[in-house]
Amino acid sequence: MSEVSTAPQHHDRFDYSAIIDRPPLRWPGGARVAVWIVPNVEHFLFDRPSSSITQLTAGFVPDVLNYSWRDFGARVGIWRLMEVMEKYGVKGTVALNSDVCEHYPRIIEAGKALGWEWMGHGTNNSTMINGQPEEEERQIVRTVIETIERSAGKKPRGWLSPGLTESHRSLDLLAEAGIEYVANWVNDEQPYPMRVKSGSILSLPYSVEINDFAAFLEQGQSGEAFAQTIRDQFDVLYEDGAQTGRVMAICLHPFLIGHPHRSKHFASALAHITSRREVWLATGGEIADWYKRNYLKN
Repeated sequence: MSEVSTAPQHHDRFDYSAIIDRPPLRWPGGARVAVWIVPNVEHFLFDRPSSSITQLTAGFVPDVLNYSWRDFGARVGIWRLMEVMEKYGVKGTVALNSDVCEHYPRIIEAGKALGWEWMGHGTNNSTMINGQPEEEERQIVRTVIETIERSAGKKPRGWLSPGLTESHRSLDLLAEAGIEYVANWVNDEQPYPMRVKSGSILSLPYSVEINDFAAFLEQGQSGEAFAQTIRDQFDVLYEDGAQTGRVMAICLHPFLIGHPHRSKHFASALAHITSRREVWLATGGEIADWYKRNYLKN
């Protein structure tokens, strides 16, 4: 006999909601689109495989080729990304591995000076959230929150798991710890509330398509093609946003977008977005605050 799964076949985190049936959503100043940019600032352990530019050495320990390729993001790529975003007046909402606070405090210092926001992103990007016992997962969440608060000076309000991974209890544990919004669920163009055992938590639109990881590593796009994808996404959302407001997430990794041959095209995409008037360049916390204040029943 086959083993019977004890995992639920359906979740009860939210009800189905067709976007065409919802009341119109309006952003501050009549903006059609709220654009938030999410740099994933990460630390990788030296003794295990992770994101790779080539599979040639991916099974080696240590895998110096791929590890050092990722390490480019913390040493060079993040600084180029900060420069481009500052030029166009965009603040990042960083998905931050808490290990970054220990290993690359200079990045935290610079992000604070720019007024960037910090989301929890696990301890490092070599540890996914899924198979841990409940108390171990609770401790991971607690450690991430406390470490970021101690380093950045503010408690993270949002959360994006490494690899967007969750257990069946993750949302409950995040809400229990005071996390206000989560970006793991990529199923909408507007925020929506999720059911949790205690407290509350909001889902903010994130993207696995307007995301340099999928674009470059899985789809083989060029920097120019990715920039055009960003422009195309924005143009349609801007048109749709005339009827009801939309959220556009641009999801980036400094070890990818931070290379010169890609960053120049990302800059051109930001120039396109910021040339429009009815756009709200927001952080995750700002989007969550506006939505909760104006669209959630008390």
